[in-house]
Order: sequence, then C-alpha cells, then structure tokens
Amino acid sequence: MLLGTLFFSVMSVFAKLAGERLPTMELVLARVIVTLIMSWWVIKRIGIHPWGNNKKLLLLRGFAGFMGLSCYFYAIAHLPLADATVIQFCNPMLAALIAVFALKEQLRMVDVIAAVCSMAGVVLVAQPTFLFAKGAPLDQVAVAIGIVGAIFSAIAYVVIRRLGSTEHHMVVVFYFPLVTGPAALPILAFEGLVLPQGFEWLLLLGIGVAAQLGQIQITQGFKLETAGRASSVTYLQIVLAYTWGVLLSSPTPGGSSSSASTPTPSVFWARSSSSRAFSA
Repeated sequence: MLLGTLFFSVMSVFAKLAGERLPTMELVLARVIVTLIMSWWVIKRIGIHPWGNNKKLLLLRGFAGFMGLSCYFYAIAHLPLADATVIQFCNPMLAALIAVFALKEQLRMVDVIAAVCSMAGVVLVAQPTFLFAKGAPLDQVAVAIGIVGAIFSAIAYVVIRRLGSTEHHMVVVFYFPLVTGPAALPILAFEGLVLPQGFEWLLLLGIGVAAQLGQIQITQGFKLETAGRASSVTYLQIVLAYTWGVLLSSPTPGGSSSSASTPTPSVFWARSSSSRAFSA
C-alpha cells in the first residue's frame, strides 16, 4: 500500500504538470490507454484468463472507480480545492464502514482512532473554507457530487478487497481501464481534444506508467489487509503531496499549516494527488 501510494503521488506530479494545458479527461484517457496495454501484456505473459470469474463485481469495480474519479473532478472544478480534498478523503472511513456490512469485517477501535486522527490531519493541512474561513456559501450540488464521489471511491476499495479472494490482481487492475475508457470518451468529446506537444507526450506516458504500478501495488495491498486499514494508508498521499510541493515550489508554511496569504505546497499538491489517485 505504501509503495502504491508513492507511485500515485508521482503520477499526480506528472498530471499536475500536463494539466496546465491539457483537459482533465485527456489525462484520464492517457492513463487508461497505458494501463490497458500494460495490463493486457502482463495478463497474456503470465497466461491467466483476462475476463475473470466474477464479471459483475469486476464491472462494478471499474464503474465505481470511474464514478469516484469523475465526481471528484467535478467537485474540484466547482469548489475550493481544500474543501474538495477533505470531502474526497472521507473515503477511507466510508470504506471501513461499508466493509463492516458488505464483507463482515471487524472495525477495531484502534482503526477508528487512527482514521479519525488521520482525517483531522487532512483537515489541518487542507484547511477547508467551510471550517477555516468565512465567505460565499459552497455550491451544494458540487458538495453532494463530491460526497457521491467519495462513496464510489470507498465502494471501489471494498469491491477490490472482495475480489481478492477470487480474482488475480492483474484482472482486477485490467477492468478499470476496460470500463473507464469507454465511459471517459463522451466527456472528452464534450471537453474537446487538445493535441499534446513535445514534453507533454512524456508526461502522459509517465501518468499511465506510474498509475499502473501504483494500481498493482494498491490492489495487492487490499488482498492482504482489511479494507478499512488498507484504505487508511492512502492518507500518506498528503505527506507525499507536501513533500512534492516543497521540492517543486518551496513556499514557507505558517499557522497551523499555511499562511493566510500564500498557498502552501501541502494544499496545492494534496488536491492534485488525491484527485487522480482515487480512481485507481
């Protein structure tokens, strides 16, 4: 899980750089194409059946991942990014709760305390406006869609955990691009295709490769650990986001996590990493 989170943070850096000019769904589609090719190559090489055993759950995994990603993209477009980040990072706690009913997993008190402390850390880093600032009311539709996205992300985690007992992890990985690709095309057509230029091609390739490696590690992690505990590890993205922000922008933090006038790298990159990671 730790290694997978690291790969997703690297992917977020590439996505942030490429997203300065390219539309969001183009980045998603680049990830999907690379993931699809790499997954198919690995599946054929190791000689396993690509379509899996429980096709309904595999399709649900792909659909939940796509919905989680799409809803979060909508949220970050219509809400302050700090607020969207906090909403998205409700998904580990939601995954733990869903797993109690769907998978009959036990939710230990130590896991609850760890999740609450982690969420408190996310709030202090992101500093959402609905807690730390007074201003115009939030777009309630965007808030609702953001919550729906967090729920679908949690469902994706739980389904991955459930599929771990019946499916090879590469088959689970394969179904994400299999579902997300066709679903993303209409949205990309609406956004409009922008032809990548020069270094952007390498960034798009890096997005796909890093996402593929991260997805493999995350999927394997969910086979070995409970959904609640495994999903809580994704909070490490906040730490990695801050680290990337320091390395790439290096502003000076102040107050509880940022100064009032200058955005900190923790806020800037946390939004980027979480937005891409959660479709995986």
